Amino acid sequence: MTMTRRSRRPPPAGGVGPGGNGQQIDRSGAPGTFDPAAFPTLDARLRLDGGAASARWRALLDEATTILSDGAMGTMLFAAGLQFGDPPEVWNLTQPDVVRRVHRGYLEAGSRILLTNTFGANRLRLGLHGLDRRVSELNRTAAILLRVEVEAAGGRALIAGDIGPTGEIVAPLGTLDYGEGVAVFAEQAAALVAGGVDLIWVETMSDLLEIRAAIEGVRRAAPAIPLITTMTFDTRGHTMMGVSPEQAVQALSTWGADAVGGNCGNGPDEMLPVIARMRAAAPDVILVAKSNAGMPELVDMRAVYRADPATMAGQALAMQEAGATIVGGCCGTTPDHLRAMAEVLAASSTA
Repeated sequence: MTMTRRSRRPPPAGGVGPGGNGQQIDRSGAPGTFDPAAFPTLDARLRLDGGAASARWRALLDEATTILSDGAMGTMLFAAGLQFGDPPEVWNLTQPDVVRRVHRGYLEAGSRILLTNTFGANRLRLGLHGLDRRVSELNRTAAILLRVEVEAAGGRALIAGDIGPTGEIVAPLGTLDYGEGVAVFAEQAAALVAGGVDLIWVETMSDLLEIRAAIEGVRRAAPAIPLITTMTFDTRGHTMMGVSPEQAVQALSTWGADAVGGNCGNGPDEMLPVIARMRAAAPDVILVAKSNAGMPELVDMRAVYRADPATMAGQALAMQEAGATIVGGCCGTTPDHLRAMAEVLAASSTA
């Protein structure tokens, strides 16, 4: 996740909005009624293609008790010269060697699931920079860049197509039509799939209406592909739109996400209770913890994160003990953080 999201005053939590086929979704967390064809279950998805699309994902789950994801992309690109406010996704075209070097660093650190440099590569966010007609090019290129590095490293890691928020708020609290949101996410997902990703990772969401639109869009583009979904929780233990961990894990798993969890936020101390609450509410769901390296501080117009690799390594163990199967880092984390996390997780698996 990068820090170039559009800043908007959050609307009040709660309320309902239109879902697929005109259905109503309770914004506070109730999954509501929905068309099973638009949100297929795992069994239904396995029947679609005999499990071909999810074979690598299922093999990884069988292989490892705790799976290490990667760390921040934006943090590394800012360190390499990306200017605040510029779209990081353009570097897939203008600075591909830098993007590949970031991926390589996480692969060498031990990451087994890596996200493409496409957090803001949807039509609405790219439109802020006049790039809305380059959705396919930017997403496909990002997937190819990561594929090259994964194959060079032995091909054991999975490529996750990264999808972030649109930057808009879904009606009726905002102006984004739900159906348009579905189309926006479907367009990005289709481009990532065309580029060869192994799974889709929808992250940094705060609104159940928007993340539902993202799930529906992904399933429209690739019904059988594995899907990870994570929301961002604040100091109150809720998202900006008032969604609790319990509501999130219930809704997202009901809508067919293969793994659910939290990312970003103010650091691992606040992520831990989120994972614990999700585990208590849904003991059988695969959980994901990908927190920032502490609370960001603005220094010389740069976000600085204070949690060092040793701190994040200790917290990785705590996330594992709280119930997370997939552990990684978000803003402020680097290959050094992930390497330290990999070492302690590996030691714990042999203890």
